Amino acid sequence: MISSLFPLAKKFLHALDAETAHQLTIRSLALMPPGRPGADDARLAVEVFGRRFPNPVGLAAGFDKQCEVPDQLLAQGFGFVELGGVVPKPQEGNPRPRVFRLAQDEAVINRFGLNSEGLAAARRRLIARRGRPGIVGVNIGANKDSNDRIADYVLCVRELSGLVDFLTINVSSPNTPGLRDLQGEAFLDDLLARCIEARNKADEGRTQTTILLKIAPDISLETLDAVVATAQRRGVDGLTVSNTTIARPASLKEKALSTETGGLSGKPLFEPSTRLLAQTYLRVGRTMPLVGVGGVGSPEAAWAKIRAGASLIQLYSALVYKGPALIGEIKQGLLSALQEEGTSLDQAVGRDAAAIAEGRF
Repeated sequence: MISSLFPLAKKFLHALDAETAHQLTIRSLALMPPGRPGADDARLAVEVFGRRFPNPVGLAAGFDKQCEVPDQLLAQGFGFVELGGVVPKPQEGNPRPRVFRLAQDEAVINRFGLNSEGLAAARRRLIARRGRPGIVGVNIGANKDSNDRIADYVLCVRELSGLVDFLTINVSSPNTPGLRDLQGEAFLDDLLARCIEARNKADEGRTQTTILLKIAPDISLETLDAVVATAQRRGVDGLTVSNTTIARPASLKEKALSTETGGLSGKPLFEPSTRLLAQTYLRVGRTMPLVGVGGVGSPEAAWAKIRAGASLIQLYSALVYKGPALIGEIKQGLLSALQEEGTSLDQAVGRDAAAIAEGRF
């Protein structure tokens, strides 16, 4: 139903500033009953992290920041949804305006700064949905004014483990000063060690909550080597590649808006994030499943992420321009690719990583 209404709603929503439109969308979803998605073709099922995902198409963090409507989002056809980012204490984030549509580029720039109602509010909502079907995760971060950012992550892991299927450690947001410094080898080693320890203690005697690490698209290959080695050594379950970029490609058409500070997402992020994804796959192979994010706005982009090494994919910015019908289009496009090439999703993962790492898509 939402898919059919989006072409009509888009003109109205895009007449509003981007954050107001987003808040209105969340409120509209909250008025809907949770519902259940239709059954997916069995060929789209993915077995990773000890879980069966009905399809590989997920919603990236940032859409449902306050963990308000996960079930309504799952009902749109996603195979999984990632909520948040959640930080321990409530914080307002950066001043408005802080999100901008680059319509000609099918892109978004945001500098929200992890605006969050805080851990207690998120935990309360997740407890209320306990027992409902669907794979749900939460992206976690640190408060801007924290004196011990690693302790912030550990607290979130301890309090959310068991309430969700996975937690994504976000050390790559460009909108919290100093956060990306946690990608440095020494900091990251301590952070991951303490988060894994907290998860293990919290989940003792039950199915373990999956721990993912989300990295930035702007890191060097040398830094990538260190990040991968540290993640593997500390027993992280998977990597999410990648967050938004601070780069501004010369190809951007919205020149005035492109000067806004913040993370760039959407179509211009596809190539750099997919190259980094492929480079990551070349380093981890099948030892660590990867989640591919950045510029997924078509079945072809989703298929490229899988061929580059992603077992699962996520999207968000493309929904601003194409609406929820895109979810079904991507799933159908993946089925068509599997049929045409006589392969399976599992066989396709990382198939073309070497070529894509060199920019040959």
